[in-house]
Amino acid sequence: MKLTLSEIIVWLAVGVLVGTLIGRLVTRQKAGFGVWKNLGVGLVGALIGGVIFKLFKIELFKDIAISVHDIIAAAIGSVIFLIILAFVRKRKSKTV
Repeated sequence: MKLTLSEIIVWLAVGVLVGTLIGRLVTRQKAGFGVWKNLGVGLVGALIGGVIFKLFKIELFKDIAISVHDIIAAAIGSVIFLIILAFVRKRKSKTV
């Protein structure tokens, strides 16, 4: 799997946007998780989603700029990241 710098930049840019949207959807508050946590969730989600879509060769739309494909990949990656984070927090609270 070969990643280009432009793909990573697109994932990060989309991640910022999607992190804000996912934060708002999950918390049902205008601020979401807060600016920095929204940013983190979006960035990690964009990277996770981008890698998953690249590994499985999922191509929804082929655009030159930021595409719906990138937004969907980032959203799916963000949700996966939040599920993993919730699982880790739940396990950590049980062991303490």
